[in-house]
Amino acid sequence: MHTKDYDEWNEKKKLIQAEPFQKFVHEREIWWCSIGLNVDDEEDGKNEQFERPVLIIKKFNRHIVLAVPLTTRFKDNKYYFNFEHDGVQFAAILSQLRLLSTKRFSRRVRRINANLFNEIKEKIVEVCL
Repeated sequence: MHTKDYDEWNEKKKLIQAEPFQKFVHEREIWWCSIGLNVDDEEDGKNEQFERPVLIIKKFNRHIVLAVPLTTRFKDNKYYFNFEHDGVQFAAILSQLRLLSTKRFSRRVRRINANLFNEIKEKIVEVCL
């Protein structure tokens, strides 16, 4: 079993907290997000920034959003929504929907089209609520 370095993530999290976020985020956008090291089967971030792409589902204000983590690993079950956008394969991990501070976001990747976004939202409601 891989041992997680929570101390390293905690130091990164302190830096994230200290920095102001000056960018604008919008629903339907995919952003790289420092999602961190998490417990058990909760989705972790990768690399030294503990990042993974997330899709913004709902923007509550400029500080807080509801987002779903994305992966490039497809799974054939009801908790994953597999899709392609602009030639890139993604899977939304519906069961990992979470509230995030926009301070965790580092760079915008793309914005998905409205029809695809609505499909994903409908699937989240079906599976998670």
